[in-house]
Amino acid sequence: MNEIGSIKNRINIRDINSSFIIKNIFSFLSKKQILNLIICNKQFQNLLLVNIKNYKKISGKYKIGGKNGKGKEYSIKTNKLIFEGEYLKGKRNGKGKEYENDGKLKFEGEYLNGERNGKGKKYNYYGAIKFEGEYLNGHRNGKGKEYFKNGKLKFEGEYLNGKKYNGKGYNQNGIIEFEIKKGKGKGKVYNYEGKLVFEGEYLNGERNGKGKEYEYDGKLVYEGEYLNDKRNGKGKRYYYNGNLEFEGEYLNGERNGKVKEYNYDGNLKFEGEYINGERNGKGKEYYYNS
Repeated sequence: MNEIGSIKNRINIRDINSSFIIKNIFSFLSKKQILNLIICNKQFQNLLLVNIKNYKKISGKYKIGGKNGKGKEYSIKTNKLIFEGEYLKGKRNGKGKEYENDGKLKFEGEYLNGERNGKGKKYNYYGAIKFEGEYLNGHRNGKGKEYFKNGKLKFEGEYLNGKKYNGKGYNQNGIIEFEIKKGKGKGKVYNYEGKLVFEGEYLNGERNGKGKEYEYDGKLVYEGEYLNDKRNGKGKRYYYNGNLEFEGEYLNGERNGKVKEYNYDGNLKFEGEYINGERNGKGKEYYYNS
């Protein structure tokens, strides 16, 4: 604090405006000194209209602007602009924009009581729209559209509490992958050549329930249960010749629990227990004379 104190003595804060302070004082102070200056100096806070009432609650941010009207928020770590927009009683209310640490636009839309509420647009790192639609209490609610990185439509429909509720999902070739009604539905996924690679049940836009996966030439490679877009529950995997390769249980996409494995000719070669995709616990291996 000695260096900060000496800066205070040399500069009459009342005689300079906030723009001068930010551009000149911040330019030759370290990030730690800037933070100490903002937190410890109430005169500095009042001049900049910095909201420092509860440092823990602002989570590494400081705000320039009053409780009502237009204002800006900056990162304490980087001193970069992370939000600009309208406020009411100290909270984001009205139109606003959020930015990444490198200054790229992250989101623009409407706010209410500090949360995204109303229409908004979310952008990807390359500046293209990732989502546009309606928000409620910070979550996607109502009509909306999602897009791939190349700008092609990925999903169009309605959301409820941040989850897909009604609508259709597409692959990058514009082919419908799935259709959801009231959060549930059946869908199909195609590769870039338009060939079927998955068909099954969906919930909230993810694979949930029973489903089947296919090779590029249409041969069945897996059938079983899914949860949250991953293999979960009982499942079977097949060789290219159609013989059973594996049958057993999955957890979060990995083999877990009791399983059986077969060789290419359909003979049992292992039965036992798996944990996180590896053999763990009791098991038996079988060998056959050629």
